[in-house]
This record gives sequence, C-alpha cells and structure tokens, in this order.
Amino acid sequence: MKIIRLLIAVVLLGVLLVNCSSNKDWRTASRESAGIAPNPAVTKEAVLHVYGARAWGWRGWFAIHTWIAAKRTGETSYTVYDVVGWRGNRGDPVLRIAKDIPDRYWFGEKPRILKEHMGTGVDKLIDDVDKAANAYPWKTSYSAFPGPNSNTFIAWVGKQVPELELNLPFAAIGSGYVN
Repeated sequence: MKIIRLLIAVVLLGVLLVNCSSNKDWRTASRESAGIAPNPAVTKEAVLHVYGARAWGWRGWFAIHTWIAAKRTGETSYTVYDVVGWRGNRGDPVLRIAKDIPDRYWFGEKPRILKEHMGTGVDKLIDDVDKAANAYPWKTSYSAFPGPNSNTFIAWVGKQVPELELNLPFAAIGSGYVN
C-alpha cells in the first residue's frame, strides 16, 4: 500500500513539474485581439466590457487577470483600464488608462467577457467608471497576493460604480482586498 501511495505521489509530482516548465514564453505569447469586442468603426453605440483571462504561467491554474474596456457612443476606439504589476518595477504607475485593443489575449490566454453593457445609458456608466478609475487609491502599489492587484482594481471600480452590477469570480484573487 505504501508503495502505491509513493508511486502516485511521484507521478503527481512529475505532472506538476512538467506543467510548471512549459515551453511558453511571455515575450512571444499572443497579445492580438481575440475578436470578441464589437468593431468600433461599425458599432456606434456605447460599449463597456469587463474581461478576464487566465493569469500567466502556473498562476493561471487558479487565478485570472481582469480589465475594463470601454468606448463611448460614436467613438472609433476603446479605452482600456488595467493594472499590471511590472509597470511598478520600472517606476511607472501600475494603473494604466489608454487607447488600446480591448480584447487582447492575456499573454496567450483568451479573454472572456465577465460583464457587458451596451447602448443607452452606457456613456454615463463609462463616465462613472472613468471617475472611479482615476480615484483608485493604489495607482502605484502592487502585490500579487493578497492585493492590491489587477483584480483589486476592478473590484474597486465595481464598488464605486454599483450600476456595473459586477460580480467577479472566485478566481479573481485580490478582489476581496477592497472589502
């Protein structure tokens, strides 16, 4: 019986180690559009999406990275609101608000929409999200666990703008930091 347990433990450890040392390289992983967001050149109405994608590497087994993408009525590009820790390593704020591709693969991981708002009344919602994002208290701080991190930022915005009706999944580690 002990030999069987030992054999099972060795096999599980082997599987774990193989998965930890993937051939993926974050520098060459896809950052292209996943084709999820409506084309802003065609879609005139306001759009607000909250996205989530598996985190990079082994963290993706249990955690996601989240961000917000929005375009107001008539705009031809999206504004992306996100927090990324390595920006702080360069001395930059971890919070970035910029025109960007809204539905990028998160370093090879396909995003999914966690919340969607489109049409009438969404311009006001985008204004409220923008105001909350600019008031985010941890613009220069980042800690993968327990936070503040990308999920803390999205939870913060959701708390400031309850009209988003945002419920982040359990895998949004760091979202409880704002409670």
